[in-house]
Amino acid sequence: MNKPIIVFALLFLVSTFSVSAQSKNGFWDKDRATTKEIVVSARDRIVVKTEDLPLGTTEIVYRITLLSENQEMASSLVSVLKSIPDPSGISQGSAGAVFLLSKVSGYDKCKYAIFSSEKASSDYVGSGETSRACLFQNNPVNKDAKRISIGKTTCFNADSEALWFAFESKNWIMNQKIVLEVVPWVDAKLSRGWSKENKKTVIDLCKSSDFAQLMVNSDDFCLCVLDKFEKENTFKEFQDMLAIEKSKDFKDYGNTCLTEKPNNKTILNGIRKDAATHFKNKKYNVAIDLLTIGVIDNGNASILDYNSLATYYLYSKQYEKALKAINKGIELDDSELRLQLNLAHYFMLTNQFGKAKTLHKKYQSQNITAKTGWKAQAKTDIQEFKKAGIQSDDLDKILEVLGK
Repeated sequence: MNKPIIVFALLFLVSTFSVSAQSKNGFWDKDRATTKEIVVSARDRIVVKTEDLPLGTTEIVYRITLLSENQEMASSLVSVLKSIPDPSGISQGSAGAVFLLSKVSGYDKCKYAIFSSEKASSDYVGSGETSRACLFQNNPVNKDAKRISIGKTTCFNADSEALWFAFESKNWIMNQKIVLEVVPWVDAKLSRGWSKENKKTVIDLCKSSDFAQLMVNSDDFCLCVLDKFEKENTFKEFQDMLAIEKSKDFKDYGNTCLTEKPNNKTILNGIRKDAATHFKNKKYNVAIDLLTIGVIDNGNASILDYNSLATYYLYSKQYEKALKAINKGIELDDSELRLQLNLAHYFMLTNQFGKAKTLHKKYQSQNITAKTGWKAQAKTDIQEFKKAGIQSDDLDKILEVLGK
């Protein structure tokens, strides 16, 4: 193989490693990595704080290397991690740990401990106390490398702003030179700041909105709104919004959740169910508002939605609005007999007995659904009107037409 081909192959491999070191799930944050060269006096203890851990840190990889005088590192930990696309590539047995270890080290050795608070680390400097250490290496080493999962233990938790590395020199005569390298792995999703508590903030605000208050169960709707906020904003950006900006986004995202198809099917069916529940509980105006705002105004109304709305208007004695809803449904399909039956009810309740009688005579031998006949449903509806306190001289007359 000639030299140009070899060079090209090497460049290709380097390029591939660089790309693979980044994942759609996250990235090694080289810009906020810690690289410090520390000099520890003979038989002394010292504490070194890492750079602040970026939001969304779920793993860290660290490397400790003790160097002899004038010795330099062969390669940085950041450069080593370029070929590892995510932390899972490190914990593949002993090979991963060897891969991370420095190619150089001196003869000096040290003990070290890792703390998640400055107070605990300062106690170590004074007394050598390690009971509060998250990790303690009691056997002196001249180099070491490990991966730590943040949030998997009570010590290394997601709220830790940084880590404190404490070193104890085992050279009784000379100073030691220690190189500490710490590289955080940042989860792309968590780095946006949407923790469980922060998500709950948006959910609670959504549930307190006027529209959500109309619903019996607003979970699906508010989860949809939360999803929009998560995609469009980091939590910090959400926090920095003015109240008027948040209100506008809540309204816009809410409208989107009600108009997206077919993603909104579950939400719309929930609204229909909740409106029916309000109607059953005689909260007619709430049922009307919920069905109108949640379904009809967003262009999602079916024929049966107009029929339900007409029913709610009839029971609330808003007869002309009921007629308007009936006519809109009939424009979509004039063969839907449930609408025709509500039209007959409208005529009956507005003293238009002749028109009501005509419709009953026309359809009374037909079924309005596969299992329910027109005549049976009409009789049931009239009894329900009476129970609801709706009075009309024509109710009994229509019962006579239907045949008691």
